[in-house]
Amino acid sequence: MRKNLSTFITALIPILVLIWIFGCSAAPTKEISTIQPAEAVAEIKEIPKEGTQDDQPQVPQSHPTQPQQDTPPADSVTARLSGLTIDEFFEASWRELMTRDPEWVLAEGMAQEYGLQGVALTDISDGYIRETQQMYTTVLDTLYTYNREHLTTQQQISFDVYEWYLNDRARGAEFMYYDYPATFFPVTAVHEGMMFFFTDLHPVASKQDAEDYITRLQQVDTKFAQLVVRLKLGEQAGVVPPKFAVQWGLYGVNNMANASPATTPYYQAFSERVNQLTGLSSDEKQDLLNAAEGAVKDSVIPAYIDLAQYLQHQESIAPTDEGVWQFNEGDAYYEYLLSHYTTTGLTADEIHEIGLQELDRIQAEIRAISNQLGYPEGESLPELFNRVAKDGGYITSADVIESYESIIDEADQNLDAAFDIRPQAELLVIRSPIKGMYVHASLDGTRPATFHAGPGNTTEEYYAMPTLAYHEGVPGHHLQISLAQETELPTFRNLISFLGYAEGWALYAEKLASELGWYENDPYGDLGRLQAEAFRAARLVIDTGIHDQGWTFEQAERFFTENTGFEPGDSVEPNLQIARYIVWPGQSTSYKIGMLKILQLRQKAMDQLGEQFDLKEFHNVVLSNGSMPLDVLEGVIDNYIKGKMSQ
Repeated sequence: MRKNLSTFITALIPILVLIWIFGCSAAPTKEISTIQPAEAVAEIKEIPKEGTQDDQPQVPQSHPTQPQQDTPPADSVTARLSGLTIDEFFEASWRELMTRDPEWVLAEGMAQEYGLQGVALTDISDGYIRETQQMYTTVLDTLYTYNREHLTTQQQISFDVYEWYLNDRARGAEFMYYDYPATFFPVTAVHEGMMFFFTDLHPVASKQDAEDYITRLQQVDTKFAQLVVRLKLGEQAGVVPPKFAVQWGLYGVNNMANASPATTPYYQAFSERVNQLTGLSSDEKQDLLNAAEGAVKDSVIPAYIDLAQYLQHQESIAPTDEGVWQFNEGDAYYEYLLSHYTTTGLTADEIHEIGLQELDRIQAEIRAISNQLGYPEGESLPELFNRVAKDGGYITSADVIESYESIIDEADQNLDAAFDIRPQAELLVIRSPIKGMYVHASLDGTRPATFHAGPGNTTEEYYAMPTLAYHEGVPGHHLQISLAQETELPTFRNLISFLGYAEGWALYAEKLASELGWYENDPYGDLGRLQAEAFRAARLVIDTGIHDQGWTFEQAERFFTENTGFEPGDSVEPNLQIARYIVWPGQSTSYKIGMLKILQLRQKAMDQLGEQFDLKEFHNVVLSNGSMPLDVLEGVIDNYIKGKMSQ
């Protein structure tokens, strides 16, 4: 049975979320820009409690305090991009696209470099999204004016990566109302992402930064008004999230709507950072705090109140089925999502079968190690991993951060066997409401990379800690993403993340740790690795089961527990995992599919190169080109093999 709401909120604290909160890994409909204001949203303030509305939702108009920036028509963009060298085109066209999302530009520390105009949040209005989608097509058409055969090898890779990315965004435009932008899940919910932007990504390093923070707080009600319009347009397209997802989301939204301004994360994060500013008097700091509190009171909390009101309406019409198969063109939408996240052409049936086969293999390896430990042969996976947790030992809450730091430091010291390149970016392990998340450093280096290790108020089972550290830190996300940022590539290749590659690499890093002997004297940690791999294999079966085969929540949850060993109350909570797969369809398939492709390409290189194969060299080729679709990666590896064989 699904958890009640209070239990759910408690359990949500350690939910695993993704590495990229903003920008390229978000769903296609999140490519957007300058804010529009609160003054013109009166028409959507009164939301009926029952039924849908037949009238076309009204989109909030431009904020009078922001400079008017007419979106350039396609021919204007084409004119600005014409006559450029291919390298100039990569930079200029990416700037055109990225500045559509000022929150992303600000988070990367690129506001000054890109000449970001005004102090704005990212626009999610229907019209602006459509204009941005047209820009993808325009940039793609311009890309095709360059003869790929006349480009250098690196330029050809950039061409292929950009082509795939732009084509994918253009394809996604067909399904712009199919996502769930207002549920409980931190990555997909606009209101959750908004809070994370203010609390973790918005700079507050100067008085001007603080004033800009307040200005943007004053625009939150407008952004949420645009969000409500998006929800209404989704309804008109026949798409409403499952009832439980709306209810869970409403619980958190109501908590914010009923909060006092000074107790909200928006204010508390600001207060903490303002009080750390140097060069400001106590009175200046207090004036800033008073202004922020007023902005939360007048804009943020009313925004949550209005969103809660609309979610109450959605709750009344929400379906009880969970998969996207139930929507018109739902099958085509899911097919697109599988391509978008895995960057392959694999079908739902093929992915489902791969998951089942991988589970058989992984579980056999689990049983082999458990037999060596003398565990009973007939016990279930939950029973087995209860033993592993106990025998592997526990880390007290006070020592969790230090333990993760120690694991990552030791991994870094042992990288020489497989790597001869290192990133310069610092990685901080921090306490956080969210457990198991990597946030990359800003591109300008002013914000360090962080591994969110959880709230730090509970005892940790050690057996699972090394694998999580390898996945999020070294040699996983931190190694891969930081190297991509620091390599001299076109800016879009420093920033774009294709999840089949990115999550595939992080899962490959978990297995590589075992191959390098890092678990040699730690059978419990190795079982933790295998459980984590089974967890990702089960995702292939469950995600496709829910969205393609019509599985129920209960059916998916039962399969998850039986095949991974995780049960209610564990750090990986089955209930929350299934909920995640429902509201973020397709994403969870990227991990295992990407890992298998990297392993396949490594084996291909080993088979064809024989004694010429060098693991460090292979890793250099994979990592030095930034994130890319898996078919592009295969072409890169094929060229590497041909080049080595011709030496």
